[in-house]
Amino acid sequence: MDWSLVGILLIMGTAGGFAAGLLGIGGGMVLVPFITMIFTARGFPPELVVHMAIATSLATIMFTSLSSVRAHHKHGAVLWPVVRMLAPGILIGSWIGPWIGKQLDASALALVFALFVAFSATQMLVDKKPQASRDLPKAPGMFAAGGVIGIVAGLVGAGGGFISVPFMSWCNVKIHNAVATSAALGFPIALAGTLSNVYFGLGETRLPEYSLGYIYLPALVVIAAASMTMAPLGARTAHKMPVAKLKRIFAVILYALAVYMFWKAFA
Repeated sequence: MDWSLVGILLIMGTAGGFAAGLLGIGGGMVLVPFITMIFTARGFPPELVVHMAIATSLATIMFTSLSSVRAHHKHGAVLWPVVRMLAPGILIGSWIGPWIGKQLDASALALVFALFVAFSATQMLVDKKPQASRDLPKAPGMFAAGGVIGIVAGLVGAGGGFISVPFMSWCNVKIHNAVATSAALGFPIALAGTLSNVYFGLGETRLPEYSLGYIYLPALVVIAAASMTMAPLGARTAHKMPVAKLKRIFAVILYALAVYMFWKAFA
C-alpha cells in the first residue's frame, strides 16, 4: 500500500468535498487537475491520464452529492420539482459528454477542461449574478437545459454547478436554493457519466490495473470517503456565512489549475 498516495488522495477528497458542499460545484474542477498530476507521476499512459482523471472525478461526485444534498435538504433548500424536471435531460446529456470526450485526444480534452475552468474562475471572481428576468421554462425547455448541463458536466467531470446555478438564478430561483438544487443534480450527472465512462472505456487495453473502464478504482474509493465527510461541512458553511470572499480565493486556485491544464494540453 502506497500510503503517501493515500494521503495525497485524502487531502484532495477533503478539499473537493468541502468545495462541493459550499459552492454546489461537485468538486471536479479541483480534483481533475490534481488527479491528472498524480496519474502522470505514476506513469499511467499519457494519452489516457486526462480521460481517467475526468472519469474518476465524475465517479466521486456520486458519493459527494449524496452527502452534500442531505445537509442541504435538512435546511429545506432543495427544490425537488426542479430536480425532477431537469434530471431526464441531464441523464441523457451526461451519457453523451463522456462519449464526446472519448473522441478527443488527451491534449484536446485538457484544453477543453482548462478553458472551462478559466471561464468558471472568472465567473466566480467577478461574482456577477445573472439578472432574474424570467421564470423557469416549461418541460421541453427544462429538458433542453438539463441536456446542456449534462453534456458539459460529463465532458469535463464536474458537477454542473457553474451552469445550473446561474441558469436557476436567471430564472428567479434564490441563490441558496439554486446551490442546494445543483448539489442534488450532481447525482444524476455523476451516475450517467460514470456508467458512460465505464462503457466506453471497457475496450481500452492500455488502462492500468484496478481500472473499471476509465475509472481508477483505488483513487475513487479514497477520494469518495474523504469528500463524503467534508461535503456536509461545506453545505452547513454555505448556510451560515457569506461565501463571496471564499469564492474569490477559490477562483485564484482555479486559475492556477487552469494554467496547469493549459500546459498539459500543449506540452
